[in-house]
Amino acid sequence: MSQKKVEESHESHSRILSRDMRWKYLDDKDRYLFATPTPRYKFNVIGAGMMGIEHMKITHLEGRGEIHGFFDPNERIKKVNKLLAAKDLGVKLKVYDTLEECCSDPDVDGLIVSSPNYTHISIARVIAEKAPKKHILMEKPMCTKVEDAYEMMQIAKKHQAVFQIGLQYRYKAMYTEAIHEAFERKSLGNLKLISIVEHRIPFLDKVDQWNKFAKYSGDTIVEKCCHYMDLLNLFAQSKPQKVYASGSQAVNFKKFKYENQTSDILDNALIIVDYENSLRAGFNLCMFAPQTYEEVTLCGDQGRLRAFENEDFLDNSIPKTLLEIYRGENHPSRVMYPTYPDFVAKTGHNGASFYNHIKFMDKIDGKDTLTGVPNIATVEEGFWSIVLGAAAQESIESGQAVIIKDFLDEKGIRE
Repeated sequence: MSQKKVEESHESHSRILSRDMRWKYLDDKDRYLFATPTPRYKFNVIGAGMMGIEHMKITHLEGRGEIHGFFDPNERIKKVNKLLAAKDLGVKLKVYDTLEECCSDPDVDGLIVSSPNYTHISIARVIAEKAPKKHILMEKPMCTKVEDAYEMMQIAKKHQAVFQIGLQYRYKAMYTEAIHEAFERKSLGNLKLISIVEHRIPFLDKVDQWNKFAKYSGDTIVEKCCHYMDLLNLFAQSKPQKVYASGSQAVNFKKFKYENQTSDILDNALIIVDYENSLRAGFNLCMFAPQTYEEVTLCGDQGRLRAFENEDFLDNSIPKTLLEIYRGENHPSRVMYPTYPDFVAKTGHNGASFYNHIKFMDKIDGKDTLTGVPNIATVEEGFWSIVLGAAAQESIESGQAVIIKDFLDEKGIRE
């Protein structure tokens, strides 16, 4: 079989099953439905902790790219990942001694940045100098400060290749379907009100526990909730005008200390946003719930949509996902259960991470449209997710509503 035929079968059939160990007994010439694609692109990973490992596995699984090497200053991570790569991916990765070497390697087509949040802007500056033509997947949040996010946006405007922000929650099954209903089918008419809820377990452990401290993470609304700030902006199709928020550190890590530093991150918040187009939105956060529950509600002048995703860790038959659309007496209403196949969901964030990579590779290949799924999260969208999150945190600290124009003016940003 020609290589072209093998690649065609890969495009038409499952990327997941092409990697299934059950078909290892077959020679390549006998593979059609489960043909393993030949990677066309090589990537280096910067920051090889939990998210770095996830990116490595998904890049390998997606098939159009392969991981060439990685850079991480942590010696333990270097040793662990060399073993994991050999065991799980069947490859030997190059380990770079410096960030500059990792970025400038001429054998590499792109870089995946999954280092701690506070390092992103300094890495972006090196990329601007050493890798202006390499494709970039920058993990969220793109920066911890609005000023740094603005600087990264200017860097990205001059960048000569794809520059994507890893705001992958927009690719979760529930949000993909909600986007489709709101903007393609227009099932809800003109949107007027948005509500998003996240109730979940506390932040997980990280190397040096950097996510327990606001100065390294950007604090909870920027670190974790930039996903939801992005979704609010995406559904609103407008820029935020005014933000009011209330929040605190009520339960989590109140007695946690690491190297003489005491944790200071928020674990709950209520956020209200007024948009320039008169749409209103709200966000409800609890980081000390004994489950992982996520919900979006969209209210338009012709209907209402509610969708949720739930992992309660119980042995029961309650649906893990649900999406309902109510349109009154003039249009049909319905209930559905949007999901991805189990093996896709297990790749990370209920499948959103896998589709984040698919969109990244599609953009590199010049195929950046897919029915029902938005294009990649741009650096500008990443910037506005940081603006909204940082403004909410400013409101929590001051107890006052924050006017976005004034908030940006104070930082010398005219956007």
